[in-house]
Order: sequence, then C-alpha cells, then structure tokens
Amino acid sequence: MIKTFLLFCLTVSFANAQVLSCTDPLSKNYNTAATVNDGSCNYKKIHLSPLYSKLLSDSIKETSGLIAFDNLLWTHNDDHDTTIYGLDSVGKIRKKVVLKQVINHDWEEISQDSSFIYLGDFGNNYFGNRTDLNILKIEKKSFLEGNPAIEKISFQYADQTDFSAKKPNTANFDCEAFIVSKDSIYLFTKQWKTSKTNIYVLSNQAGSHVARLKHTLNTKGLVTGATYLASKKTIVLCGYSKLGKPFLYLLYDFKNTDFLSGNKRRIKLKLPFHQIEGIATHDGLHYYLTNESLIRKPILYVPQQLHYFDLSSLLSFYLHN
Repeated sequence: MIKTFLLFCLTVSFANAQVLSCTDPLSKNYNTAATVNDGSCNYKKIHLSPLYSKLLSDSIKETSGLIAFDNLLWTHNDDHDTTIYGLDSVGKIRKKVVLKQVINHDWEEISQDSSFIYLGDFGNNYFGNRTDLNILKIEKKSFLEGNPAIEKISFQYADQTDFSAKKPNTANFDCEAFIVSKDSIYLFTKQWKTSKTNIYVLSNQAGSHVARLKHTLNTKGLVTGATYLASKKTIVLCGYSKLGKPFLYLLYDFKNTDFLSGNKRRIKLKLPFHQIEGIATHDGLHYYLTNESLIRKPILYVPQQLHYFDLSSLLSFYLHN
C-alpha cells in the first residue's frame, strides 16, 4: 500500500512538472517555461526567395515529384513517360532509368525509405473517380543497377463511396504528395473545394489496401509534394493556392507519426504563379523545388525550373538542438 502511494505521488509530481506550451524560440508566443511542445506556436508571416532558379530540360516539362538519393535529385513526368531522371544540383540531367513493363497513367509523386523508392500513380484530378490508384515500390539496389525490381501497392480511400465522374479539379480524392514512415505510407491529398489536405495512412507492403483517414490540415492551398526527415521529425510540404501562389508548409517537432501535434508553419514563396510540384532536401535546411511548365501565350510564360531555397533561418535551431 505504501509503495502504491509513493508511486502515485511520484507520477503526480512528474505530471505537474511538465509545462505544455510553445517551445519554439522563433515563434511569437514562445514560452520559456515550456517543457513539452503542445503544437500551439504561432509565427509571423514571411516570404522566401530562391537562392537560384535554373531552367530544366524540355524532357521534363511535367516534372511532378522529387527526391534526393545517391547524390542526385530524381524526378519524373506525370504522363506516359516511364523514365526517372537523375539531376545534379543545377538541374542538368546526369542519369536516366527507364521503368519497363509499367504504365504512367498519372505519376504525381516520388518518395523513399532506406531500401525502396516509391512512385505514386494516383493523380485523380480530372474526373475524381479512378479505381486503379497505386504506388510502385522499387528496390533501390536494382534501380541503381539499371534493372529495377518493381512491386505494386494498390489502394482505395476508405471514405470514398461515390465514383461518379466529377468536373475537373473539383474532387477531394486527388493526391500528389506522400511520405513513407516505417511500415506505412501517408498520403496528403488535395481538397480542391476547401484548400485543405486530408492525411491518409496505408501499408507500404505490396498488395491491395485501404487508405484510412488520419487527420485534416488547413494548408490554405493545394499540396503537391512532400519530403520527410524521420530522424528529425520534420516534414515539409509544397504546393500552391488556387490563384497559383506557391507555398511551403512546415511540420516539425511532432510526436511519433502524429504529424499535427508539433509546430505548423506556412511560408509564402516569392515565385509568381508557379505550379510547384516537387520538393527534396539533403540536410533538412536546404530545399530543392521543381515547377511544371505553364505556358499560356501571350499571358503566361513559366517554363519548367529547379529552385533552391535556404530554410536555415527557420529550422537550424530546431534541427541542431
């Protein structure tokens, strides 16, 4: 009885010692007494400019995803072409790997873990009623050897019951971004009407699966890419508003895979009317983004480009502590 009482007292004392509040010194409401981040940090609005922007080859006008792997940046087109292109840091094509015996219906994102590359054939913005959503799982070793071993992860959304054709760019079950964490894949969808993103989770094993709704995040824009640093508990999303204004959305210092439990910060990018599609990083501080070609003469001329951003001023304190 005495041992139980002492354990209860210690538990209560420990709980009382914790102070849940904002733990980020860069926020507007930083609490110096805080010991546990409760996800309440607020931030001033800022605009970031790229350190440089480089024109990409016409071979990748529809660059739609990006990862940093094997000292290159790997990207792909979102239609027909089944080639994965390896770029250097200024966007020059240095390597090509063709995925044979697969079809590019609408490849919208590329992701990775330590052993595999994942390629999302799940674009669904035209009618919103695809029933063949899938992710290709490619062994990295075989990929680098030029003979990629490919498995398929098929899925459907648990809460999609209506498969009637919708008007283009109005459906909620449209995805262009995902990450892989341990044994699971997390999808970040484009909610065309609300400009929010739904986060779904499914298994990363080959076979047929159901993607189950986990969270909803108000990104105030259409999410089109994601990059993940598991060891640092950091996710950076990219996208653009319905008016074509690009942004980043930072999620960091979260608990386990509860990605919305930590800091959430939206960053506007000084890029006029760019259809940003891909994002990748080597170190969590410096980020590469790509945009698709968007040419509507004589009004719009935005060719496909690679952009390089420095987020050290926003993330170095967190990543180095």
